[in-house]
Amino acid sequence: MNIVASAGPALALDVAEAESIAELRHQAEGCTRCDLYRNATQIVFGEGPGKAEIVLVGEQPGDQEDLAGRPFVGPAGRLLDRCLEEAGLDRRRCYVTNAVKHFKFTQRGKRRLHAKPNAGEIKRCAWWLGAEINILKPKLVVTLGASALYALLGPKVKLTPERGHILQPANHPPVLVTIHPSYLLRIRDEAEQQRLRQDFVSDLHKAAAFRPR
Repeated sequence: MNIVASAGPALALDVAEAESIAELRHQAEGCTRCDLYRNATQIVFGEGPGKAEIVLVGEQPGDQEDLAGRPFVGPAGRLLDRCLEEAGLDRRRCYVTNAVKHFKFTQRGKRRLHAKPNAGEIKRCAWWLGAEINILKPKLVVTLGASALYALLGPKVKLTPERGHILQPANHPPVLVTIHPSYLLRIRDEAEQQRLRQDFVSDLHKAAAFRPR
């Protein structure tokens, strides 16, 4: 397995003084660490069992997540659920969260279109992600996409060469690197989408079968 010498923003910062996810979520409700809170409906914190062994980290909440106040309940979340099931991994065993907790968007008429969070926004919100991981102490963290990977391990670790690998960062739970399910939704070619979906399910199966040494 690969070894990553240093962690990224999420673990380079001091974590909040909270003893449970519920307490941490309560603290996060008034977060103004970056400007994204100004336009978002609400903060969308992580959810799942307090003793979850696997943490799934996405990029940020989308439009439906922002309105519902829950992570991964939109189209990408529904696809993730189906892929987790195919991989033999029950989502109820997992804690699901995002690198950025507020929805960043561009207004186009009545539609709110996803806008990618920048490095500064990811770094500021990584404070909460680091706190979540510190409390949960999972056996494995799964990064869904480049923003989640950056939040955890910084800019030197790239998604494409590490895709499907389980990394062993210093002073950090093992990290499985894979894509975000929303990427699959953007692929127009049906055969290509199916092939990449199977690769994604294979990555999630590695998470389901993972046993720490």
